[in-house]
Amino acid sequence: MTSTDEFVVQLALEKSLVRPEQVDAANARIAAHADPDNAAPSLVDVIVDAGHLSRATVLKLLSDELSMPVVDFEQQRPTSEAVAALPRDLAIRYRTCPVRIEGGTLWTAIADPLNSDATDSLAHVLGLRIEPLLASLEGIQAAIARHYGRDTKTVEKLFSELAGGDAREDAVQVVDRGEGARSIDEIDGEADAPIVRMVHKVILEAIQRRASDIHLEPLEKRFRLRYRIDGVLLEVENPPKRLQLAVISRLKLMANMSIAEKRIPQDGRIQIDVAGKSIDLRVSCLPTVHGESIVMRILDKEGLTLGLPELGYLSDDREQLEKLISLPDGIFLVTGPTGSGKTTTLYACLHFINKPDRKIITVEDPVEYQLTGINQVPVRIDIGMTFAAALRSMLRQAPNIIMVGEIRDLETAEIAINASLTGHMVFSTLHTNDAPSAVTRLIDIGVKPFLVATSMRATMAQRLVRRVCRRCAAPDSPTSAELRALNIGPAAAAGAKFMRGKGCPDCNGTGFRGRLGIFEIFNINEEIQRMIYENVQASKLRENARLTGMRTMREDGIRKVLAGMTTIDEVASATVGDVS
Repeated sequence: MTSTDEFVVQLALEKSLVRPEQVDAANARIAAHADPDNAAPSLVDVIVDAGHLSRATVLKLLSDELSMPVVDFEQQRPTSEAVAALPRDLAIRYRTCPVRIEGGTLWTAIADPLNSDATDSLAHVLGLRIEPLLASLEGIQAAIARHYGRDTKTVEKLFSELAGGDAREDAVQVVDRGEGARSIDEIDGEADAPIVRMVHKVILEAIQRRASDIHLEPLEKRFRLRYRIDGVLLEVENPPKRLQLAVISRLKLMANMSIAEKRIPQDGRIQIDVAGKSIDLRVSCLPTVHGESIVMRILDKEGLTLGLPELGYLSDDREQLEKLISLPDGIFLVTGPTGSGKTTTLYACLHFINKPDRKIITVEDPVEYQLTGINQVPVRIDIGMTFAAALRSMLRQAPNIIMVGEIRDLETAEIAINASLTGHMVFSTLHTNDAPSAVTRLIDIGVKPFLVATSMRATMAQRLVRRVCRRCAAPDSPTSAELRALNIGPAAAAGAKFMRGKGCPDCNGTGFRGRLGIFEIFNINEEIQRMIYENVQASKLRENARLTGMRTMREDGIRKVLAGMTTIDEVASATVGDVS
């Protein structure tokens, strides 16, 4: 019997809500409990089940005596911030459901208010002050199931069950019912095969951890599972090696790939609904020495942040960019390597200029996110719908603004440039290391220098760095070697606000949560136009741009380090090629 049980029974006796003989009868029933597989019921539970007390009366007794408010989860919904602050496994372990969070205080409902160990442990693990509220255990468990999901098994537990023999290989069945987008609950319940449950839990856990990619890689002696979170790969519990073929086959079936073909690469797509949100998984399958490697890119169609400040633009860069993208015609290119956020930046630009009096058409391969009020055209190379073919047809639709997902060849580049010269504003991406190199890249693929000089308005290069976790951020004192790595002088360091995350549940102990961009914007002025016409080298263009005030990506990164938004290590590694 817990101390809370004793406390409640004593209060009920004092207030004559129960009689001593009723308590004795309840104790006798507990003593007679003879089921070794199930724990004996609590004294309060027995008294309530016998009809001598109600749950509401028990809560009122505790509330009045301890001056602790009661939470009714039928009437009060936990805030999303509170649910995010308390991980599901901790909520289940400590039998608590969060209600709200303000500043450094988390209000959370508990059923055992005299168990101070639970609240002390939560405060220590979360780094928050805990304010307990009262609720029934049944109400807490129902709220956890409602707001966290009904299945409490982690991927690791499922792996352990499978490895321990709960799923025999001959019992594994990979099922695909040919449906479209389905809810995760429907997927969980569609088959009893542990492989099916395991695959879906891998996907669900990746989404809950904010992963951008899921990597399933066959190695010689193990089957490695990794999530890419904030641009960094994190290895998690690996599935049993013996289930490698079954897991890959299940994923290939879900993505409408051929499971008979194992010699050539394949691409596919999985669509599911998670908590009412549409999630698109782009699946790539690549044959390797030890089996087929699967990479799934997670695209949350509704989760795209479209504000320029959220992407990491400081006020001066944002003002400059807003002027550039509001021009009536010309070409604006965003450059950088794969995964540097180019497409997200272009979506943010389109969102900013998307007005009812403007017609915007995009051609993309593939359409990653759907934007309201914008006509988005997918490339279909198999039927001849290339970037160039789509561009020609788009111009007949009389758009004001055109976005081309990527300029890959001379034909696409020439059509885009001709469109800009006939009164259209064209946005696109290009793979170059810095902003000035975009000019020479267009010339290299065959565009005439005078066309580039006439049509180009600006180019922007970018990289992504991890953002310091706001929850566990603390002041940091960089070493002299770290300051020298970015050429940060004593004067700049003296007025800086260096920050570093200590690591908390919110950031999975990494000290970082989310990413932001660092940028360099290369404006095309008359002098630069003349140099492009003369086909000068990219290094000369860069020198001239630096003289006229262009800020490099490393310099932009330094500003964000000094503001406490990211760390020296992040900027140094992302801009290692920035020699300026």
